[in-house]
Amino acid sequence: MADPKILLEMKDIKKTFGPVVALHDVNLQIVEGEIHALCGENGAGKSTLMNVLSGVYPFGSYSGDIVYNGELCQFAGIKDSEKRGIVIIHQELALIPFLSIGENLFLGNERGVKARIDWDKTYADAAKFMKQVGLDENPHTLVKDIGVGKQQLVEIAKALAKSVRLLILDEPTASLNERDSKNLLDLLLSLKKEGVTSIIISHKLEEIAYVADRITVIRDGASIQTMDKKETPFSQPLIIKAMVGRELTNRFPKRENQTIGEVEFAVKNWTVYHPLYEGRKVCDNVNINVRRGEIVGISGLMGAGRTELAMSIFGKSYGANISGELYRHGKALKLNTIKEAIDNGIAYVTEDRKGNGLVLGDAISRNATLARMDKVSSRRFKVIDHDQEVKVADSYRQQFSTKCASVRQNVGNLSGGNQQKVLLGKWLFADPEVLILDEPTRGIDVGAKYDIYVIINQLVADGKCVIMISSEMPELLGMCDRIYVMNEGKIVAEMPVQEASQEKIMAAILQSDKK
Repeated sequence: MADPKILLEMKDIKKTFGPVVALHDVNLQIVEGEIHALCGENGAGKSTLMNVLSGVYPFGSYSGDIVYNGELCQFAGIKDSEKRGIVIIHQELALIPFLSIGENLFLGNERGVKARIDWDKTYADAAKFMKQVGLDENPHTLVKDIGVGKQQLVEIAKALAKSVRLLILDEPTASLNERDSKNLLDLLLSLKKEGVTSIIISHKLEEIAYVADRITVIRDGASIQTMDKKETPFSQPLIIKAMVGRELTNRFPKRENQTIGEVEFAVKNWTVYHPLYEGRKVCDNVNINVRRGEIVGISGLMGAGRTELAMSIFGKSYGANISGELYRHGKALKLNTIKEAIDNGIAYVTEDRKGNGLVLGDAISRNATLARMDKVSSRRFKVIDHDQEVKVADSYRQQFSTKCASVRQNVGNLSGGNQQKVLLGKWLFADPEVLILDEPTRGIDVGAKYDIYVIINQLVADGKCVIMISSEMPELLGMCDRIYVMNEGKIVAEMPVQEASQEKIMAAILQSDKK
C-alpha cells in the first residue's frame, strides 16, 4: 500500500506577541483526506497556529515554514490561503445577520461579471451548496432568522463555494446543542468521503474521539504528541494527560464538609414574554429555589428558555410583560434594573463573555471592577483609584491562577478560559449571595474547567448559592445538588442529583413534548 499523501506540513513554527511567546518550534503534519484534531488547554496556541496557517498572521510575522501540497507557501493574508483551498471558520461566525443566506454565502466571492452581481446565479448556486451541507432553507432567508446550528452550515457551505480542500474549524460545536453537534460532525465525515481534509479544534473530547483520525496535542505553545486512532484507540484520560501534563482522574472536584442551609432565593410563578414577538411566552409560570451552600442546575435543550429566565431575573435585562415574584430570605424583591439586582446580592455571569460580559479592548484591571466601581472610587469625588483596581485584579489573578503577562493586559488577548476567570472575578468582586452561571465553561478546556469548578465549590462552601445553566449534562451531574429540567419555557422536572441521569433528563424533556 502506498504511503498516504502529506497535504500540509508546518515546520518549526514560532510566533510571538511582544515579549510573549505564543508558539515555539511547533510541527504539524496533515494527511490528505483525514480529519485531524488539535487539542490543548486554553492558551496552548491552537487558534494561533491556525491563524498562522490561514494567513490571519501573514508571512513575516512568524518564523518557520508552511509546505502545502508540496510547495512552500508564504501567505500575505486570508485571500492568499483561500486561493489555495485553505478555508478557516472561526468560533465567532463571520456572517451578516441582515443579509440573506445566499448573499452571505458569496461575500467576497460574488457571482457575476465585473461590478454586476448575477443574482439568479447567486441564489441558484447557493441552493446547490446548501443542499450539499443538508441545509433545508430558502436561500433568500435572512441569516438572523435561522438558528446557530444552521448558521454553522452556512459557513461550511460558504467554504465549499470557495473550492475548499483543507477546512479548518475552530470550536465549531461550542454553541450547538447535542443534536446539531452530531449533525455537524456527521457532515464532516461525509465531506471527508468527498475528498475534503479537515482540521478541527475542540475541547469536547467525546466529539474528537468520534470524528478524528489523528490528534495532535499542543501544550504551552509547543506540539507535544500526535496520536493515531489506528495505532492507539483514543481515550479521554490519555488525551487529558497529554493536554495538561498530568492525569486528571476526577474531572469534578469533590466538596468537603458540605452543608446546605435554608432557602436563600426563590422564583415563583415567573412568566416572561418575548420582547419582540407579542404574545410569545419564553418562560411560563416557572417556580425554582436555591438554598445556601447549594448548586442548583437547570438543564434543557437550546431554546428551552434557560438564558431568558436568568436574564429576566437579573434586573429584567431581558423580556417583556414580566410577572411573578422573587424572594430572598423570604422577603419579596423588586428587581427592575441590573443595579437593583446587584444591590440585592444577585449576580449573573453571561454565556456570552465576549459580547456581553467583558470589554475586550480594555485591561483586566478595568474589567475586574466594572460591576462595583463604587468600591474602588472616592466616595467624595467619585474618582476611580486605578492603583486599587490593579490590586483587586491582581488578587483575583493569583486566586484563580489566571495566565496573563500582567493585569494591565487587554482581556481580548487572553485565552477563553482565562477570560472566563476574569469574568467570574468581576462578579465575585460585587460580593453576591446568589450567583447565576450561564454556560460557565463553554468553549474552554478540561484544565480550565477544573479550575472553575474549584472556584464554584469554594463559593458554596462559603455559604453562597449557585444556579448553574449548562448544556453539558455530565457537568450538571458532576457539580450540582439538584437539577431542574426546562423545556419550552416550563420547568418539567426536578430531581436530586443522586436520582438524576442523562437518560432521566432526556426522558423528562421528551415526555413534556408529548403533552
